[in-house]
Amino acid sequence: MPNAKMLPVLEPETVPCCPPLSERPLTAEEAERTALMFKALGDPVRLRLFSAVASHDGGEACVCDISDVGVSQPTVSHHLKKLKQAGLLSSERRGTWVYYRVEPTVLAAMGALLTKASSA
Repeated sequence: MPNAKMLPVLEPETVPCCPPLSERPLTAEEAERTALMFKALGDPVRLRLFSAVASHDGGEACVCDISDVGVSQPTVSHHLKKLKQAGLLSSERRGTWVYYRVEPTVLAAMGALLTKASSA
């Protein structure tokens, strides 16, 4: 494809970064950021949407493929917005559809947060 144009890779806007809870007490800023993530996942519909995106083939999902969670489309959009605001998801519009993906560092950061700190 001689006319193909390479697009720049965008860095994630929100990078959740906190030490494991067993390593040291969280700072106020770390606790705020972490609480937003867990609060967003504390709603069953949001947790289902997050899981649907995270487990979807290719690591991203069209809103048209994940909106069957038992609530109206406007409510799905509201919950997806909350997940984005918490830094858990990112999105990209392609034509008339919006595709969502889990931020690359989120699952690893959340897992690391909940694991025991390694002893050196």
